Amino acid sequence: MVGFLDFSLLRDFFSLLLLQVSMWGSDSFLVISPSEPIVAMLGMDTVLPCHVSPAMSAENMELRWFRSEFSEAVYVYQDGMEQAGEQLVDFKGRAELVKDYITEGRVSVRIYSLRISDSGIYKCFFKKGSEFQEATLELKVIGLGSGPHVFMVGPEGTGIRLTCTGKRWFPQPEVQWKDAMGEKIPSLSEVETQDDDGLFQIEASLIVRDSSKREVSCSMKNPFFGQEQVETISIPESFFPRTSPWMTAFAVTFIILGIFLGAVVFLAWKERQEKKRTQEAQAEKEKESKDKESLEKELGRRKQLYQQDWRKAKLYADWRKEQFEAVAVTLDPDTAHHNLILSENRKQVSLMGNAPQNGDASVHQGQGESETIFSVLGQNCFTTGRHYWEIEVNIGTEVGLEPRWAVGVCSDTAERDGWFVESPEKNFWVIAYNKGVLFTHLESLSLRQHPQRIGVFLDFEDKDVSFYNMVDGSHIYSFTGITFCGTSRPYFSLQGAGTYVTICSASDDTENYPESSPKTHLKSRDVGVAQEANPLLPP
Repeated sequence: MVGFLDFSLLRDFFSLLLLQVSMWGSDSFLVISPSEPIVAMLGMDTVLPCHVSPAMSAENMELRWFRSEFSEAVYVYQDGMEQAGEQLVDFKGRAELVKDYITEGRVSVRIYSLRISDSGIYKCFFKKGSEFQEATLELKVIGLGSGPHVFMVGPEGTGIRLTCTGKRWFPQPEVQWKDAMGEKIPSLSEVETQDDDGLFQIEASLIVRDSSKREVSCSMKNPFFGQEQVETISIPESFFPRTSPWMTAFAVTFIILGIFLGAVVFLAWKERQEKKRTQEAQAEKEKESKDKESLEKELGRRKQLYQQDWRKAKLYADWRKEQFEAVAVTLDPDTAHHNLILSENRKQVSLMGNAPQNGDASVHQGQGESETIFSVLGQNCFTTGRHYWEIEVNIGTEVGLEPRWAVGVCSDTAERDGWFVESPEKNFWVIAYNKGVLFTHLESLSLRQHPQRIGVFLDFEDKDVSFYNMVDGSHIYSFTGITFCGTSRPYFSLQGAGTYVTICSASDDTENYPESSPKTHLKSRDVGVAQEANPLLPP
């Protein structure tokens, strides 16, 4: 192993020797400069050395020291003399070539009276014939300004303010306060400024509140050199402010008085806010009372106008009920289809679970299929007067045929065997629901929502059967100009598993429809009626 290492070192030595020999036989060379930055004091002189390798004379070479750009010449040597024409103005008269060892290829440029602006990167350029090389140097100019000066500004609060100043430092020095034990004390503030020459002026402040720290030092250190300058100041004990017992008592009394006054102000403010809130609540209550009174008066006026000519206005189902007799309708089991189930109180009808499901028992004319409609009549019979009743419809969600129902009025002479047409021509005045559509014998009814609670109004005097949505009070449809034949009875038919119809009690008013706030929803077929009603019910 030792023999192998010796052989390796010998081989490297011969390789280096061959490289040197090859360079001696030609004009090739290298330019070498210091690898570490050159540090010099502000105002002093320094040199920027460079040399060629292998050693050779540089008398007949072109030598140039320049800044970042080739044209920014610090010094130019060519044809054995200085070429001042290309030199920067800042270096005229301040730079010269040191050529004591130029025959060995070792030359330097000396710069006199260093400035802050001289700090930075330099390049030295050597050219021989067509061969040229260059190297880079870094110059750092530092300024150790006037040492720190510490002085007392005077008492401040419970302590003494000290100020430490320094001038003409570069770069910015590190400022540190210390007590007599060498413990560091952070500065209260530090202010740095630069003059036209780029030198720093420093002012650091400190407030000493501990009378035991009567000896304080301020140091300023150059971060490049590590050189430090220190100045110490002693503070006489008599300079520290002393707290009088009377001052302490006064301060405590003042604090207690402040708290008391604050509490009084807060309680007064709170009482004023409470009073303000009470007044606002009272005003709001009075306003609501006035608004309610005005609304009641307006509703009373509208109701009076409505009652004067209610027949022309298809509006306000709750007001309309006052003109009709409420009827407690019950179902007649003798008229019920055998596939229908009636409740014990005869107020609800539903379809048997095993009942056959018809394909489409529609009320539309044109159906020629002979299919069965499951229907039942009410026990109540009417020939004169005005009557109304309410029903609720619940649509089944079970899988099977889509639900269908129809409610309204029919004559006791109407034919209800097998399949039949529920139309006025057959003495049926009904609205029906099938496949998600609400319709009459002639048209589909376009409503915002399908009604679940329906009011049926039978008027023999005006020959009218009307239907209303009792949840929002809107008008659904009216059959007018009817020629009644014989006795009229409530009519119900339904189809679809899970669907059932419930007759509401006469005293069972809807919760969602208060009498004090009637709502109106007119359809296109009510235009003529609505135009007559508008004068009665101004907005």
